[in-house]
Amino acid sequence: MSYTIQAEIRTEIGKGSSRRLRHANLVPAVIYGPGKEPMSIKMAQKDIVNIQLNDDFYNTDLTLVIDGKEVKVRVQAMQRHAYKTLIEHIDFKFA
Repeated sequence: MSYTIQAEIRTEIGKGSSRRLRHANLVPAVIYGPGKEPMSIKMAQKDIVNIQLNDDFYNTDLTLVIDGKEVKVRVQAMQRHAYKTLIEHIDFKFA
């Protein structure tokens, strides 16, 4: 199964800006990999919460649509809230 997620590049980086994003129901994330510059992005919490429950979400390539450009990635790590069903941060690797 393939997943396509809408995302945007984020310009503000740091603890305070990440907290503001989470308060606005957005998930901060980063994409990195060998030979490419890391990209800081943000995406809607509602887009991730349901599809991350599927096992193949972690094992297959995902498509992120960042400002109209498609980028293939894989989930490297995900931080979840301690007791709520929220995702706090996601690390992606270029596929």
